[in-house]
Amino acid sequence: MIELYGWSDALQHDFHVYAARGLEPARVVIQQRGLYRLVTESGEFSAGLSGRFTHEAMQGDYPVAGDWVAADLRPAEQAATIHAVVPRRSAFVRKAVALGGRPQVVAANVDIALLVASLNADLSLRRLERYLAAAWESGASPIVVLTKADLGADVMQAVAAVEGIAIGVPVRAVSAVTGDGMAALAAELGVGRTAVLLGSSGAGKSTLLNALAGADLMATQAIRVHDDRGRHTTTHRELVRLPNGTLLLDTPGMRELGLVDADEGVGAIFADIERLAARCRFSDCSHTAEPGCAIREGLADGSLDAGRWRSYGKLQRELAHEDRKDDHQARQAHRKMWTTRHKAYRAMVRHRDRNE
Repeated sequence: MIELYGWSDALQHDFHVYAARGLEPARVVIQQRGLYRLVTESGEFSAGLSGRFTHEAMQGDYPVAGDWVAADLRPAEQAATIHAVVPRRSAFVRKAVALGGRPQVVAANVDIALLVASLNADLSLRRLERYLAAAWESGASPIVVLTKADLGADVMQAVAAVEGIAIGVPVRAVSAVTGDGMAALAAELGVGRTAVLLGSSGAGKSTLLNALAGADLMATQAIRVHDDRGRHTTTHRELVRLPNGTLLLDTPGMRELGLVDADEGVGAIFADIERLAARCRFSDCSHTAEPGCAIREGLADGSLDAGRWRSYGKLQRELAHEDRKDDHQARQAHRKMWTTRHKAYRAMVRHRDRNE
């Protein structure tokens, strides 16, 4: 049974240390407020965490939907106790406001990240850039799915705009109502692969899952007419096996997506900007006043979108801020850099005043 949920020879090899302790492999298919539903070779079990695991685990170590775990099964009760999480091969992580800004693993062991956005007034390129950066950093391959194509005023224009920021990433416009684009999207997912639905509330994730499954598996709710926004309908994380053999993980909508250690993800999404910056005359160009700055030239001639440049700078500052919080030396270097800049600026002002 667990082969249908992605169990492989590689996982079997890695599991031998847990098997030696008499534990069984299981995959988390439902995660809700500390309670879990597991799929095992012997069927489905309700599960909780062992006392030792709860005591010793860090915040990001707790099981999430998609995780493979080592469990002690009690078949007579259809219950189990989770003792360990098998090392993840991919993890979608965000900074959670509800956890005081600490990292939160949203989904684990996924192959494809379906980044869902609605073709209505709430479509935001800047938000999509965040999701793309986090998806690349997770180890999963992103696909942007633009839902509600039947409601979009100019679908082709919206797709082109998203393709402009999702460089090298497939962008698919679909409609769960008319069925447009659904068959092609399902074919991209593939048998035995795990995909996760990620996006803000009202993007149509649960409706998309129901359409792919051919059944109403998840509750859905219409968007509010006055602002094109939806309410949270999914309150837990659930891994669903589709008729075509794809494993699809639905997640609650995220109002905010704070990036965590996503330097490589940001670099992948903004590769065009980083290539352009490499053409600056000076390797330490600040892109503010130096001669021969390729970034400033791109902004001036329109080849570099100003909004995209601001988004890149905002995400870089956010990541740098997180690094400084964790690194005393980095904080000191940052303070020293700005002290030097302020001194240089004051000296320039004094020199200018003397010569006026």
